[in-house]
Amino acid sequence: MDCSDFDNAIPRIDYFSYRKNTLNWRIEPAITDFVDMTYVIGGDAVYIINGKTITVSAGDLLCIPRESSRSAISHSAETLECFAVNFHMCGLDNNDVDIPLPLISSIGIHEGIISLFKRLNENWLRRGPGYTMRVRAYFMLILQRFFEMLLYEVDTSQFDARIKTTIRFIVNNFAEPISIADAAKEVHLTPNYLGILFKQEAGVTFRDYLNTIRLNQAEDMLRAGDGSITEIALKCGFKDVFYFSRLFKKYKGATPSSVQS
Repeated sequence: MDCSDFDNAIPRIDYFSYRKNTLNWRIEPAITDFVDMTYVIGGDAVYIINGKTITVSAGDLLCIPRESSRSAISHSAETLECFAVNFHMCGLDNNDVDIPLPLISSIGIHEGIISLFKRLNENWLRRGPGYTMRVRAYFMLILQRFFEMLLYEVDTSQFDARIKTTIRFIVNNFAEPISIADAAKEVHLTPNYLGILFKQEAGVTFRDYLNTIRLNQAEDMLRAGDGSITEIALKCGFKDVFYFSRLFKKYKGATPSSVQS
């Protein structure tokens, strides 16, 4: 499944729980009519999913698809501590969209994700005005982190602090004639070392990342009719409109004039 299928998908949360289970905890056998996503942060338990026995422990993410046979019991004296969400992911047509995550993934303990779950739990339990929107927003952030780690194969939260600073520098200054040497001064590295570290962390070169930011901004401005192609190219950091047009066609698969409002 193309990850872009989720750009317009919205989660509908039926049940959420942060729990520390007892030794007698169990889930009785049943067929789920929802996605069961459980992030384990302590202890362990045994699940039986569609006849398959799975032992989960701290750092595991369980994603049980809809219409699965599911049961579970405590496994040992190390009682399960987890966040569990039962939800439907719905498209614009209100039909369910399947989540293409593995049944079980060992992703480790991530304090940032735990913090998001705690904020979700706070709003779920308080049920204040607009809590449904808040809960959905936190869960979307959590899903995005899981997708980064397991589908996009990049976890931006784990980037080296110097790369995060470099990305902010690019976003704040892309309209200027900046170079990797300028960015290197911001993080007190040599341009060569920053280039190696940036490619290692972000998966693309500094120049490719800068061009992506510039071209995305240019595309938005073209669609909004915010000037001529030449004016927009200059405002987005391109001195040569012909180079801009060639690069736009290469990255976007269309000419600037074809997307211009």
